Amino acid sequence: MTQDLAPGQLLARGVCRHLLQHGFVGIEEVVPAPGLRVDVMALGPKGEIWIVECKSSRDDYVSDRKWQNYLEWADRFFWAVGPDFPTDLLPPDTGLIIADGYGAEILRMGPESKLAGARRKVITQKFARHAALRLRAFRDPGVTASGICP
Repeated sequence: MTQDLAPGQLLARGVCRHLLQHGFVGIEEVVPAPGLRVDVMALGPKGEIWIVECKSSRDDYVSDRKWQNYLEWADRFFWAVGPDFPTDLLPPDTGLIIADGYGAEILRMGPESKLAGARRKVITQKFARHAALRLRAFRDPGVTASGICP
């Protein structure tokens, strides 16, 4: 199954595995707002929201023009990259995770920027709905994010 995953998806899997050790549950490919899709969104034991963007190469990072729009949807923001990634490219005021398909390590904690209560409620509900639809799709392959396929 590993060979079916793209490099960024492998990083996301390792990140999600690692975040479980910190009490966070992660889901992949969440849309916090129209036009945005984060690689990993994680919900912590106290309701914290972390966003992790997975970059598999220098070109993948350089072509990302939306990451700053993700900051307003999380309490903390991180980059997740492989061990050979040139980390000096990444902004020093963001979190840093080194990952592979099996695990990860947080090298630098992203600065905390607490979400406003109303924003937290919206994003937590989106997280819950996304997770529920993903689980439902495992049981019923006819279910998609927008409902039931015709």
